[in-house]
Amino acid sequence: MAGWQRGGLLAERVLWIAVGVVLVVAAHLLPALVRPHGLRVRAAGALLWIGCIAATCYGHAVFFLMAQKHAGELRAAAVPAVTAKGRGLAEIARDRADALTRLARTNARRCVEPCPVLRVERIALAAKLEALDAEKADALRVEAAQDRASAARAAALADPVTGALTAFGLPAARADLFAGLAFAGVLEAVACFAWLLALRPAAVTEIPVTPATQGSHAEVVTPVTPESNAVAPVVTVTPPVADTAAEPAPMLRLPVVEQTDDVTRVMTAVAAGQLRPTVIEIRKFLGCSQSRAAAVRKQLEPSTLQS
Repeated sequence: MAGWQRGGLLAERVLWIAVGVVLVVAAHLLPALVRPHGLRVRAAGALLWIGCIAATCYGHAVFFLMAQKHAGELRAAAVPAVTAKGRGLAEIARDRADALTRLARTNARRCVEPCPVLRVERIALAAKLEALDAEKADALRVEAAQDRASAARAAALADPVTGALTAFGLPAARADLFAGLAFAGVLEAVACFAWLLALRPAAVTEIPVTPATQGSHAEVVTPVTPESNAVAPVVTVTPPVADTAAEPAPMLRLPVVEQTDDVTRVMTAVAAGQLRPTVIEIRKFLGCSQSRAAAVRKQLEPSTLQS
């Protein structure tokens, strides 16, 4: 909207809107995007972000001020207009001055005998002066009503909230500008903080491993099988004793799970000539990761050197 209001031609308005969108997106995302980088990149990003946020706030302020202007015009249009139907005060003052001059001349004239014409002229001029005074009073009332309507229209043009700041000696136009910039700054700060939270690195949480036999009075027996020399655990579980005076609970023996040792498998394959003791061959043979294959190869070094 700010770009549309600031442009004249259609192409200018479209370009203003595009520039505003780029500035807003950059102001929102730059703090979140430059956070993982080094100090130099973050310093350059901070300078660019300050410029983008200033330009964005300026565009927002343009929109806020234009919107406030349009709202004030609508409020001012709702104030009833007062129109003067009679003559103006200047024209009434000229007629009144002319009537006073004629009345003064009539009063200066003297008659030896009673002069009815002179008396009639004096009465007519006095009545005209009274009519002009009444017309002047009406004109003054209309002018006062027009002044009140103009004051109400001027008050309607100003924002009710920022208009209250003029009581502290701040001009209304400057108060509107400061209020618009402050509102734009808070709006962009909320957006930047929200993007910082949305694009923060995912926290890696380690889940502690608790033994399956915890709190079960278990004894672990590890017999050795003759084929692979691998250790297979045999877990003997004794249920918890509820009462010391009761009979001893029978021993529960869990099934034995045989686990083949990777090192033993690799050693057997190397001894049989089926495998070369390299990390790549070991990784392919076991189907494990590169680090696991390297660890197995390191454990094979003493045996391979002896062989």
